[in-house]
Amino acid sequence: MKLVTFRRSGELRPGAVVGERILDLRAAFAHREREAGRDASEAAVRARYGDSVLGFIEHAEVARPEAEELLARASSLPEALFLELSGADLTAPIPRPPSMRDGYAFRQHVEAARRNRGVPMIPEFDHFPVFYFTNHQAVVGPGPLPVRPMQRERLDFELEAAIVVGRQGANLSAAEADAHVFGYMIMNDWSARAVQMQEMTLSLGPAKGKDFATGLGPFLVTCDELADRRIPGPRGDRYDLAMTASVNGRQLSSGNLRDMHWTFAEILERVSYGVTVFPGDVIGSGTVGTGCLLELNGSKITDNLWLQHGDQVSLAIERLGALDNSIVAVD
Repeated sequence: MKLVTFRRSGELRPGAVVGERILDLRAAFAHREREAGRDASEAAVRARYGDSVLGFIEHAEVARPEAEELLARASSLPEALFLELSGADLTAPIPRPPSMRDGYAFRQHVEAARRNRGVPMIPEFDHFPVFYFTNHQAVVGPGPLPVRPMQRERLDFELEAAIVVGRQGANLSAAEADAHVFGYMIMNDWSARAVQMQEMTLSLGPAKGKDFATGLGPFLVTCDELADRRIPGPRGDRYDLAMTASVNGRQLSSGNLRDMHWTFAEILERVSYGVTVFPGDVIGSGTVGTGCLLELNGSKITDNLWLQHGDQVSLAIERLGALDNSIVAVD
């Protein structure tokens, strides 16, 4: 299942992609309730299925099988329940996650970043999967990205994948953690590098260098949709999914999700130690090797290239779509 959040008449609504169309899940669930002779009022549908993608995940025990049944007979459903994907105003699938963390899982990126700074590879990288909390209230989806002056100083993208937690849990082991993953999506960990480097000299952060925006989407893809690309292992699942990033149509980054040194299961084990994770929590992978301008500039693949007003940035991961944004300078 491929889930989206779209805007219609100023309202955010959950949907499921069917070919080149979106099934409006809120309307479709009301249709299903009428068919079943149940209360199809807005309040009743919301209580049974949730009224957002996050609500869908929280009510997945009921909502997911009903949605799968609707999708299986999509060709016979009323046309009024659908809209064209190409014309839809998509936002992030989960515009306001309960929490959002970002990992540091790709060895190539860490090694290159440290080599470019003239420091050796940090041995603690192999000891545990580190992560930080980022601003779950500053999530953006596809479209224009307004950026203020301080944030535009060496503005950078970061090509990542993210998981969405599907089930509440605490103290998870890596062996059981994958069962708590609802699905995958693209993450762009937008970074104001000048601010980030300044504040991290104080051994705290990143904070203002990161908190202005994190891109998610455009789709949230459930794990079963990726089963043929799954690489099971003793430390958790990996997925063979090509990752690319382009600026103004020029491809700059290339990697693969299978190259994570730390699996999402291991990251989730670390994240959930002594705390509870909740449905809808988002956890990023960290940047894939070559997946940001900081690394590319330092490796002399690009020459002091940073994002500017009007630049078009596209992050793509196989099966997960492409997250496209345009940089808009604002005062």
